[in-house]
Amino acid sequence: MSDFKGKNILIVGASSGIGYELAKNLIAQGATVISASRTAPQGLDVQHIDFDALTASGSELATITALDGLAYCVGSINLKPFNRLSQDDFLKDFQLNVLGAVKVIQNTINALKKSETSSIVLFSTVAVGMGMGFHASVASAKGAVEGLAKSLAAEFAVNKIRVNVIAPSLTDTPLAKNLLSSPEKREASAKRHPIARVGTPADIASAAVFLLSDQTSWISGQVIGVDGGMGSLKSL
Repeated sequence: MSDFKGKNILIVGASSGIGYELAKNLIAQGATVISASRTAPQGLDVQHIDFDALTASGSELATITALDGLAYCVGSINLKPFNRLSQDDFLKDFQLNVLGAVKVIQNTINALKKSETSSIVLFSTVAVGMGMGFHASVASAKGAVEGLAKSLAAEFAVNKIRVNVIAPSLTDTPLAKNLLSSPEKREASAKRHPIARVGTPADIASAAVFLLSDQTSWISGQVIGVDGGMGSLKSL
């Protein structure tokens, strides 16, 4: 029997990319998926809530009465030289990646507490652990996401709520379209990874499914690299 039969999972950012792939995967395994984003995912059987991570209060999500899992799949790719990054750039990345997750979790924590095996999955980037030029703004925000997750994992352990982070490298999503806009760019990006290809939404979604499942009931407070080996291996 599927781990997800009869379970309610909230995905923030299910309208495209990794979130969409995650929703599709979970539905196929019997989960009831609640989507929260600016647009509803097309072609998927979900319960949709209109939600903008930058402007919404989060109270829109407080009507959810019971949850077994939450994945905050919202992200940003704002790559510029440091001297071209404004304070507003840093602020927007922080609001989207960190404060967005904060208000989602604050407004759904009571629903998550009703499950005996609930799980929260957040998303970082390989750039936090590696140090990569032009990533100052997004890496700062995602570094805060990792700190938030570890703190919440400790605080929520008494409620049997697990909190983990996936740290991907470049993934072939609409968010990354400018970085993969030509065969040359795609080939160069692939060569930077020891496994020699760019990640797919399915690569990342599979890891998120695993962390949301009961198979990981003893895993919490972890940052897991799903990055083609970039974060820990050196190619020959």
